[in-house]
Amino acid sequence: MIIKPMIRSNMCLNSHPVGCAKETERQIEYVLAKKTERGIKSVKEGGLGPKLVLVLGCSTGYGLASRISAAFEYGADTIGVSFEKAPTETKGGTPGWYNNAAFDRAAEKAGLVSKTFSADAFSNETRKMIIDEVNALGKKIDLIVYSLASPVRSDPEKIDEATGQHILYKSVIKPIGKTYAGLGIDILTNSLKESSAEPATEEEIENTVKVMGGDDWRLWIGQLKEAGVLAEGCRTVAYSYIGPSLSHAIYRDGTIGQAKKDLEAAAHDLNNELKTIGGSAYVSVNKGLVTRSSAVIPIISLYLSVLFKVMKEKGTHEGCIEQMERLFAERLYTGEHNGAGEVPVDSENRIRVDDFEMKDDVQAEVNEIMAKVNNDTIAELCDLDGYKHDFLATNGFDIDGVDYEKEITDMTSLD
Repeated sequence: MIIKPMIRSNMCLNSHPVGCAKETERQIEYVLAKKTERGIKSVKEGGLGPKLVLVLGCSTGYGLASRISAAFEYGADTIGVSFEKAPTETKGGTPGWYNNAAFDRAAEKAGLVSKTFSADAFSNETRKMIIDEVNALGKKIDLIVYSLASPVRSDPEKIDEATGQHILYKSVIKPIGKTYAGLGIDILTNSLKESSAEPATEEEIENTVKVMGGDDWRLWIGQLKEAGVLAEGCRTVAYSYIGPSLSHAIYRDGTIGQAKKDLEAAAHDLNNELKTIGGSAYVSVNKGLVTRSSAVIPIISLYLSVLFKVMKEKGTHEGCIEQMERLFAERLYTGEHNGAGEVPVDSENRIRVDDFEMKDDVQAEVNEIMAKVNNDTIAELCDLDGYKHDFLATNGFDIDGVDYEKEITDMTSLD
């Protein structure tokens, strides 16, 4: 079959196996080039960077880019956890399944240990499985990347008496207090479309915090530490976003923002907990990028398309892999021989790699342009091609070097 993107309501519903693999390989090539440029030594070359890294939410976006940076720039062995749908010969799998398969193939070729698990990262059973795997490897974890982004989470500690099942929490992207409306980009027509979101209920706010906040991160670190599988000096980092004031009503001050604030509170708690083994915990505030959720949030898609144009003109635009490579090289591993040096943080102990996005001149130019955008000026003022490429690339489409007219006879193959 010939695979074309299936887009519904600004979401891509399918994936291209060869495109996903090629994009994963492109990111690997990028960090290998940066490794040479920066003179970073891998573990086998005598470097003091991470040796065993656990990535929770390893299959796409920042999680995948983190795993690639750890493995191919620093030579770390990695364990990845994500919940994926596997393909059959005739039915496609999730983009993350193909990304993981491509990563594992490249890691094996490079002589790196790569253990990838498709499992519910929110469950105690999965935590026990990972602890057993670390013990079997005879090593200890020195970095945990927490990059889970899920619409639902089952509570491993609480049972619903009516059903006998674990209580399920569902997250929502909604404002708090009043309706939020704004223009966004219709990916199919390259035009502006107004959308709105009704204010969240108290239950929706609480559930979103349960899914996207710090509860699960605390459980992971607590159980790993108790099991004795964390190395001396172990660090952990979780990812967040703040963004411009124009999006705060729907994001930073909305349900997701409340969850991210809880995540930041968890970082302070975990930082104190890890001090007993010389470790530390951080939230890294990253740059705004195209994701499955950002494409449907009012104003965010429009903001990103303008931001990309401005930052590309200034030569400061970054995607996931550029962000994570810089996080590792310029924030987490700044010490001698690429060891764990002092981490530069803001007044809230947060790492900021959204620094290029939030520069005053960038934000001033973005605000000026956004005031002028309408359906007559959208093609001129926005980076529609770049936004659409990033939207499609997350599912393996619009990738250089892929023949999208070629028949795919086996949906399990990466070639």
